[in-house]
Amino acid sequence: MPSEVSPKFDHKHFLSHLSSRPGVYRMLDEKGEVIYVGKARNLKNRVGSYFRASGLTSKTLAMVNKIQTIEITVTNSETEALLLEQTLIKSHRPAYNIQLRDDKSYPYILLTDKDEYPRLGFYRGSRKRAGRFFGPYPSAHATRETLQVLQKVFKVRQCEDSYFKNRSRPCLQYQIDRCTAPCVAAISTEDYARDVHYSTLFLQGKSTALFKELTCNMENSAAKQDFERAAVIRDQITGLRRMQEQQIVANQGDDADIVAAEIQQAYVCVHVIYVRAGRIIGSKNFYPRFKLANSNADLLSAFLSQSYLGDDKAASIPAEIIVPAELEGAQGLQEALSYVAERKVKLSMRVRGHRAQWLQLAVTNAKESLHAYVSNKQNIYKRFQQLQDSLKLESMPSRIECFDISHTSGEGTVGSCVVFDENGAVKSDYRRFNIKGVTGGDDYAAMEQVLDRRFTRLAKGEAKIPDILLIDGGKGQLSQAQKVMEKFQLPEIQLLGIAKGISRRAGQETLFLASGGRFKEVAIATESGALHLLQQIRDEAHRFAITGHRARRAKARKQSLLEEIPGLGPKRRRELLRYFGGQQEINKASETEIAKVTGISKKLAENIYAHLHNS
Repeated sequence: MPSEVSPKFDHKHFLSHLSSRPGVYRMLDEKGEVIYVGKARNLKNRVGSYFRASGLTSKTLAMVNKIQTIEITVTNSETEALLLEQTLIKSHRPAYNIQLRDDKSYPYILLTDKDEYPRLGFYRGSRKRAGRFFGPYPSAHATRETLQVLQKVFKVRQCEDSYFKNRSRPCLQYQIDRCTAPCVAAISTEDYARDVHYSTLFLQGKSTALFKELTCNMENSAAKQDFERAAVIRDQITGLRRMQEQQIVANQGDDADIVAAEIQQAYVCVHVIYVRAGRIIGSKNFYPRFKLANSNADLLSAFLSQSYLGDDKAASIPAEIIVPAELEGAQGLQEALSYVAERKVKLSMRVRGHRAQWLQLAVTNAKESLHAYVSNKQNIYKRFQQLQDSLKLESMPSRIECFDISHTSGEGTVGSCVVFDENGAVKSDYRRFNIKGVTGGDDYAAMEQVLDRRFTRLAKGEAKIPDILLIDGGKGQLSQAQKVMEKFQLPEIQLLGIAKGISRRAGQETLFLASGGRFKEVAIATESGALHLLQQIRDEAHRFAITGHRARRAKARKQSLLEEIPGLGPKRRRELLRYFGGQQEINKASETEIAKVTGISKKLAENIYAHLHNS
């Protein structure tokens, strides 16, 4: 159907002069913005496929109709084209390419190998720091669990340098046989270097080589009648074996990532299982935007390219990446992965044994995760429709902003703004406001200040106009909101207040709708999805506000939020901070992780989690 292709772009003339060499093409719209970047082994054939008379999907045809011009960069090989493609995607962020958040916050294990007594530690941040990095790991929990295994088996120090250099006697870790006390030279540099070597083999996933070397050393020690040393090595082997037995399956090869994809309607999911040091250490779901995804293989190709190719991605590429489908251009992708990693990387598509079990697990998780994700998205969309019906609105709202105020007896007043659309929370648009110049406890004045500051930004084009402005409060707070809307001449924004009822119980809230300059009470059934949506948004605004208030109050008092938790004394706070490494990691931890800390009971872990998350 050539007639449907934009007449602005003469594709026939363009293709007649196009090279057949490898390269990258950039499709631009009438505004000069790049809407798609692609690579090709044969530019003429690949670009020409977008303009064939039939066989184009509606998604591809919609993109082709926007093409104003196409720019070409010829490369020497398909590998060069693939690498350049990813550079351009990250630079231009085209609308029709896969959109992944460039997550640089993955945790690593850092070995300070230049020190006389190297240290193993949790690390997150730029990898320009001196030392060897192992990872990345899918979560902080998986990283710390690996460090715990190493501490038990090989006893390489994990303390900070400032602590290490100021010791005059061994610490508690030495007493409980988790460290060899290099701080007081209780172990020779040669013996310590050997333990570091074993830890390195473990972190590199070289399980077979590690067990072979340990077994050989144990037998040599026994032959020399050094039975004490042989017993130590035996315990190391036993500890590693026990750790591997805890896994459903154990890999005897190098590190691997198992990647599976699933597409349902307009949604896509990629599930990655991470295997490090011979065991599954975790997994992660990704929900990228990819408008041109027509098959799982297309999605996997785009995901692998963007996730693993880049100057800063070399350390994150495992020795093997396993996928369940035959990928177009698999050989070129494998060569590009090897080039970036500066070592051989295997892209496997047909696997057996335990790797096939991993693959099946990844496929199952991708399907289940996407099903839950889509159900949640559809549920929220349905609730938006029900809200339209309940409030008798002319059209379905697409953006709701909710505001709340939090303080303690007027101290540390903080206002919050949370945003929801038909897909759920839009956390990138959340905002907090530290209230200044307002009498403590004056919620009306605080609400007016927050709204004034928010819509001042909106007037400057720094925010989107909401369809509904939801206020956590009654007629008094709504009056302040109405005053601000009149100031900024925004009568089209629907004002809605949600106040706690007489019983102050969930489901018995009182709703006030602004209409004709007045506020009328609206009744919505307790079981209605519309009410549930408003409650969810209000609760999120309250959580976001009180979290900011607590942080501001703690900063003013120069104390940690942990000091406010009943039953958590100085000793347990120290254990928490030592275990997690800081307040930020404690905030991210689950109840189960918190309960693993020495001295923290299950009940206390629940209290800590509830206090930190306002639940």
